[in-house]
Amino acid sequence: MAKPDNRADNVEHLQKNINHTIENIEEAEAYLDEHAEEISPEEQQQIESKNDRRRESLAAFRSEIKDEANEQNEE
Repeated sequence: MAKPDNRADNVEHLQKNINHTIENIEEAEAYLDEHAEEISPEEQQQIESKNDRRRESLAAFRSEIKDEANEQNEE
């Protein structure tokens, strides 16, 4: 028998992912600030590109939270 789709804590999980992603962005930016002279331009670009992707993920997480909130309000 299939388990019922329990989405009650989806918003909580999404918020945890948002918080974790923000922490990763901040850590990467701090790393760049502290070690900019020590790392290659290629590595700097890789870190900046990864942060760009993280920011895109944040937007997707936030959109998904809005969708979940709307679904919960409809129930």
